[in-house]
This record gives sequence, C-alpha cells and structure tokens, in this order.
Amino acid sequence: MTLGLDAALAAIAAGRIVVVAGDRLRGGDIDLMIAAKHVTPEAINFMATHGRGLICLSVTPERAARLGLSLVNPGTARQTGRPFARSIEAAHGVSTGISAADRAHTVQVAIAEGASSSDIHSPGHVFPLIAKAGGVRERPSACEASIDLARLAGAGDAAVICSIMRDDGEMARLDDIADLVETYDLAVADIGALIERLEGAKA
Repeated sequence: MTLGLDAALAAIAAGRIVVVAGDRLRGGDIDLMIAAKHVTPEAINFMATHGRGLICLSVTPERAARLGLSLVNPGTARQTGRPFARSIEAAHGVSTGISAADRAHTVQVAIAEGASSSDIHSPGHVFPLIAKAGGVRERPSACEASIDLARLAGAGDAAVICSIMRDDGEMARLDDIADLVETYDLAVADIGALIERLEGAKA
C-alpha cells in the first residue's frame, strides 16, 4: 500500500486513480478518486467494478453555479453526509447515459471550459456533489478533498469519486482493499495529511 500525499499527488497528476481515506463525516468510508480532466470510460468502469458505490462528480460552488446546479437539500436537517445536486447527463453525445463511455462523456461536458446549464440535462446518471468554498479545511470529506487534491496536483478543480464497498455489500475500510491496492498499485491519500499540508502552506 503506497501511503503518502506526494505519491498520491503524482498519481493524480499522471491521470491515475487513487484512494481517498479519512473522511470524517461518513464514518471512515473510503473512495476511489480521479481528476475529472483525466476521466475515461476505463476509469468509470474501474470505479463501477471495484468501487461499486455511486459515481459522483465533485465540483466547486462556482462551477455548480455556471451549470445551474444547487443543493438538493440546502438545509441542515436529514443530511446524508454528501452535498448532492440533481443528477445530470450530457445534453448531446450520449445514448442511454449509464454506460461507462456515456458517463465519462457527461463528466467531460460538465467540466469543459465555458460549460453552462444548456450543456446538461437532468435527471441523469452522473451525481454532482457541490463542495464547500473553503475546501477540505472547511468540510473534511472526500468531496472537498478530491478537489483540493486535484488542485495540488495541477489537474484542475473537479474530480470523480466513488465510495468503495466490500464484496459482501458493507462499506470498505483500508484493510479490506489491501489486495486491490496492491494489484493496481493504488496510492492512498489521507484527508488528515491533506489538511496538514494545506494548513502548512497557508502558515
């Protein structure tokens, strides 16, 4: 298992998938993550196969506003722990929308320079998450962490994440995915280490 922020940032910069651990708001759930600019059908298929959770697109509040997206539940009551906007689909260039290629295309359309609400339809098969403006230091969760990681890696300000389930359907922890990490040489980014790096940079 390759622990260490620098290894994870190098992998993200190279367009590879990493594991994000240490989410403080979701009971320690772990996620697969790739910078949205590097997303491919193969990456989406990997997440669907090995993550098994919901495949989500982490976006900044500014990008969400350009796309006409807002939080489904903007209040504090009955929160799920993830800041969902309505699901989306690319307005053009998809068939059923749920294939790996279609979902990768939807992500690419949503993060394209100049993309607006006219470029997407709802509902769809990609689930946007709207990060806090202050990033992971404001909300220590995988959504914000994935954006901060992409930024630090010089890979844009959007990311695709997917929570990881075990074979039995329970949510995985790092010890559960040792074989997956070893087989695919996945780097692991810890949210706590990320926060320390960002706070150190600000000091």
